[in-house]
Amino acid sequence: MVNLLDSHTHTIASGHAYNTITEMVSAAAAKGLKLLGITEHCVKMPGTCPLLYFMNLKVLPREMMGIEVLYGTELNILDFDGKVDMKPNLLRKMDVTVASLHIVCIDPGTMAENTRATIRAIENPLINIIGHPDDGRFPVDFDEIAAAAKEHHTLLELNNSSARPGGGRVNAAENDRILLEKCMKYGTHIILDSDAHWADDIGRTDISGPILEEVGFPEELIVNRSVEEYKTYVNRYRRE
Repeated sequence: MVNLLDSHTHTIASGHAYNTITEMVSAAAAKGLKLLGITEHCVKMPGTCPLLYFMNLKVLPREMMGIEVLYGTELNILDFDGKVDMKPNLLRKMDVTVASLHIVCIDPGTMAENTRATIRAIENPLINIIGHPDDGRFPVDFDEIAAAAKEHHTLLELNNSSARPGGGRVNAAENDRILLEKCMKYGTHIILDSDAHWADDIGRTDISGPILEEVGFPEELIVNRSVEEYKTYVNRYRRE
């Protein structure tokens, strides 16, 4: 499959990533991507940028080095009702939004609680992508999540970093297989993201790609093959 985009990456502004915007865009262009999403961790993540950073994203160019660049945030889901750490008036100004459960921002609940938190985020029309739903520290009902994502036109992420050896997420590869099976059941679209915190990782699918092949996941349900289809999911274009 041709991979045209990477919509979940981080720069030094997130506090625990290691490249500038320019360096990340340069790496994406060198790899032949057509679109890059830069989604800094939102304000409840320790060490990340302040709210003012997100308020000022309007000054940044949306085209650099021949590729389109979208700017947004990886939100933290803060409770089991899907509350996130950015208010709607600013959230709707983000080009692209990812919402994720992070162990430093919320303690894992029961499967029912984690599932409810995720589905409430899916139901939020200003949230475009659910980040790394495969983290076994937050067990969820993948059947319910895939069904909700299909209904609300929200992308579920297959995160290339999740199953990386030495990573902190639990049972990610096994959970990815279950998630993909449920997405096939409902016809739910997914997005392949690198979650890159280092420029060389942009666009990588070396871990997620083999899992897709193993389960026989259909290419037509992967938005990375079409920038135009991807744009139907993200705030910058859905609000126009």
